[in-house]
Amino acid sequence: MRNKSSWKVVCLIGRLPVLTLGSWFLILVSWLLIFLSWLLILVSWLFQKVTNEPIYKPKKTMIMKSRIAICTAMMLCLGLGCQKDAGKPQKEQASTKIGSNLTTPLASTSFANGSDVSWVTQMEASGLKFYNSSGTQQDLFTILKGLGINAIRLRAWVNPSGGWCNTADLVAKAKRAKTAGMSIMIDFHYSDTWADPGHQTKPAAWASQSFTDLMNSTYNYTQATLNTLKSNGITPTWVQVGNETSDGMLWQDGRASVNMKNFAWLVNCGYNATKAVFPSCKVIVHLANGYDNTTFRWLFDGLKANGASWDVIGMSLYPTTSNWSTLDSQCLTNMNDMVSRYGKQVMICEAGMSESAATTCKSFLSDLITKVKSVSGGNGLGVFYWEPEAYNNWQGYGSGAFDPTGKPTVALTAF
Repeated sequence: MRNKSSWKVVCLIGRLPVLTLGSWFLILVSWLLIFLSWLLILVSWLFQKVTNEPIYKPKKTMIMKSRIAICTAMMLCLGLGCQKDAGKPQKEQASTKIGSNLTTPLASTSFANGSDVSWVTQMEASGLKFYNSSGTQQDLFTILKGLGINAIRLRAWVNPSGGWCNTADLVAKAKRAKTAGMSIMIDFHYSDTWADPGHQTKPAAWASQSFTDLMNSTYNYTQATLNTLKSNGITPTWVQVGNETSDGMLWQDGRASVNMKNFAWLVNCGYNATKAVFPSCKVIVHLANGYDNTTFRWLFDGLKANGASWDVIGMSLYPTTSNWSTLDSQCLTNMNDMVSRYGKQVMICEAGMSESAATTCKSFLSDLITKVKSVSGGNGLGVFYWEPEAYNNWQGYGSGAFDPTGKPTVALTAF
């Protein structure tokens, strides 16, 4: 049920075979010999016409046949040689193939030490301030950059009550991240409010739409939001299509356990819209519970079987103080399986632990960062802490990484 106005066709054109320097040399020598042979035949023919005698005493028919046979054989050898070279796999200059469709990141690609700070403007509007470790009031982005954070994640809601995390608020925060020199991830929830494994409510304006119209809305909203960012000079590094979509998004139409094909098509709407605006941007499909290999295999097997496209597999991980080591190890196993099974890169898009256990949280994060960096082929892209700036139980959330005085805890020194 595809609509031409909302679906983009992406053509992948394979590269022509690249010949080695040695192959080109052999080709040139072969063609030179062929040219000389035919030149000799031409001279022989002209001499015969002028003198009525062949250059050599053997019968001219045999001479001519032998020369033609030699030229034909040389051309055949040349063709076979070219065919052989064309069939050889060529060395990748910038990257190395992993699996069926994955290339390892370039050596210059930096690991994302990230934070989701989508609450920052709302907190500031409420009068909350942020301080560095020395107690000096500073802009939050400046504080985080000083702690080694080099990437920012920002959620996008369609038409939220109060306006926080709408497109205008998203752009305002993205500008600050750009000014701080940070990479940016856009996290589309495709909802007016929170989307997570237990809630994937359609935006109110889309609630009664047919599935075709729902696909159009997903594509058009994604494209329009990204075009707004682009017009403001912002180029995200990653775009997440859906948040913690362990059972799909935009329920019930896009609920994976009900209709995996619908979910795959909605993912493609977000993917194609992203690539239409930012072709080099990496598109993430994000699930909760990064240790749960069974759910990840089920969901991504379904997406693959239904033709979905994505670049990165995103994960959330929120362990307790007692099970973080076990979950970190299970998460690493799952990440390596995702790389080998689907040929995709992986990333921890959300992580967190109770603010009151800052020292344990530091151990958890340090171990998790080490494990993500150890993912096979260098295909672990980064770790993002979710809303570290939240303090004093902001919005009922107790897993930030700032203390009650508005200063960062020791947990963030893991980055």
